[in-house]
Amino acid sequence: MCGIVGYVGPREAVPVVLEALRRLEYRGYDSAGIAVMTDGRLQVVRAEGKLINLVEKAFQAGFRSHLAVGHTRWATHGPPSERNAHPHTDAARRVAVVHNGIIENFQELRRELAAAGVQCSSDTDSEVIAHLLGAGADDLPAAVTTLRPRLRGQYAVVAMSTELPGTLVAFRDGPPLVIGLGDGEMIVASDPAAVVSLTQRCVHLEDGDMAVITAAGARLFDASGRAVERPTVLLDWEPGTVERGGFRHFMLKEIHEQPGAVAQTLEALLPQGGDGSLAHLGLEPRRLASVRRAQVVACGTSWHAGLVGKFYLERLARIPTEVEYASEFRYRDPILEGDSLVLGITQSGETADTIAAMRLARERGSWLVAVCNVPGSQATRLADATLVTHAGPEIGVASTKAFTTQLVSLLALALAARRARIGNGGDGEELVAHARALPYQLEGLLNRVAEVEAVAHELEHAANALYLGRGVLYPIALEGALKLKEISYLHAEGYPAGEMKHGPIALLDESFPVIALCPRGELEEKVLSNIEEVRARKAPVWALGDPANQRLAELARLVLPLPPLPWPLLPIAAVIPLQRLAYEVAVRRGCDVDQPRNLAKSVTVE
Repeated sequence: MCGIVGYVGPREAVPVVLEALRRLEYRGYDSAGIAVMTDGRLQVVRAEGKLINLVEKAFQAGFRSHLAVGHTRWATHGPPSERNAHPHTDAARRVAVVHNGIIENFQELRRELAAAGVQCSSDTDSEVIAHLLGAGADDLPAAVTTLRPRLRGQYAVVAMSTELPGTLVAFRDGPPLVIGLGDGEMIVASDPAAVVSLTQRCVHLEDGDMAVITAAGARLFDASGRAVERPTVLLDWEPGTVERGGFRHFMLKEIHEQPGAVAQTLEALLPQGGDGSLAHLGLEPRRLASVRRAQVVACGTSWHAGLVGKFYLERLARIPTEVEYASEFRYRDPILEGDSLVLGITQSGETADTIAAMRLARERGSWLVAVCNVPGSQATRLADATLVTHAGPEIGVASTKAFTTQLVSLLALALAARRARIGNGGDGEELVAHARALPYQLEGLLNRVAEVEAVAHELEHAANALYLGRGVLYPIALEGALKLKEISYLHAEGYPAGEMKHGPIALLDESFPVIALCPRGELEEKVLSNIEEVRARKAPVWALGDPANQRLAELARLVLPLPPLPWPLLPIAAVIPLQRLAYEVAVRRGCDVDQPRNLAKSVTVE
């Protein structure tokens, strides 16, 4: 969601903050702003639209300062506009704040401010924080301590005061904040991606924490006001990993990074010569053997990964598994017991609904495991054990390599549970051998650009698309449709191929394209029959499958080849051409691939 940056140190703060904000553009935003402290006065520049608009205004202003806060806004309260952009200040311009989250009782606080003669100048919920802190600008940490019990909702805030030069005060309850520990300089941000150009050493604030930050260091206090220390995390990201590296878009770069990311995740979880257990990660075989049921909680693309994980856990390990949207799970009083395994799947480790669902599971006494791409994030700190997806930073809003590495992690979990519950089997060892060769198969799929471009050319002017799959590839049909709608704004729907006749078939005609997943395997004939039903309604079909299947080749306009693989590996392979197809269609339609409208990378509010 909103991007937050604050800097204090010997460098010129404006370029540092603007560069850090650039690294947060992937989160999705509609306006941006920066505030600096110069000669004891606050100076604020804000701009609607892309960050370049702010960059031009900021450099024209010529601010010189060693202390600044910056922000990219994803609108929640009030439309995108310069007046609603952050930073916000109090009426006397003694305090400036940047905020990520939602203040649920902001209307009540605005009425209170109005009664005291204070008028807000924006439509946002965030501005009330600045006004309320302004009354205590002489002692900003004390003002924060007084204010926090009055705020209802979720928030991450960085503030500075003219009465406290050289100091930033950061506090959070919900959305993340991370402090980058430099050498005589400090940076605070809503995402580690913003700090890696300055330092790879950082500290994550916990819920309820407040940090008082100067160039010399940071003092942390918990919700009760006690001084605390939080562990220092060493980021294993190089600054260059959050650059495009010659690719036109981050999404295209990240699609091409998948063979390497899958290989790294396999090596971390299923290393050569290992016993296949995940005991070193806290997933002891004895406890895996005692699990009676599993519950997956996730959102968006991670929810689709969970649907594939259900097939893995049930078919390989015989663990009954439910998959639910985290935003629904937390409100239905779910039945959870001590022998339940709850899997929270989240790329960022900060997704608000998933974190809330994981907290509920923890309160109910379930065994909580995270599948996450960001070590040190909320999800990993909350969980009893974590399967880290070794995807590296994912910048494009539409998830690609995080999804495929989530599938690898879920497969490794299912295989470990299988060994713990059933014992080592020849088919399990054979599957691991095939998995280790999978990155080479993915490289081959990435080289089939011409076929994908041919399909994209046909879809470019479509109004709708239907993706069909069966079995373990039904979730991949959902994911393929999601990718297309996310970045090309072309309406698409994923559906179980066998259910098509119960509704979507009414939509089909010669102008309604269908993408069918029909690889070799036990359901190949079933999907072919469904494709026959589509063709009987004159709808054009493009397929992923075996080009040597004569019947499929006759029914489809083009068959994108899928290699012959064991069923658990097919989802990881099949999603690659669907990601690339969505990318090619979006580029042809002139869409902003990396920052699609209205979307955010890390959804840190409900």
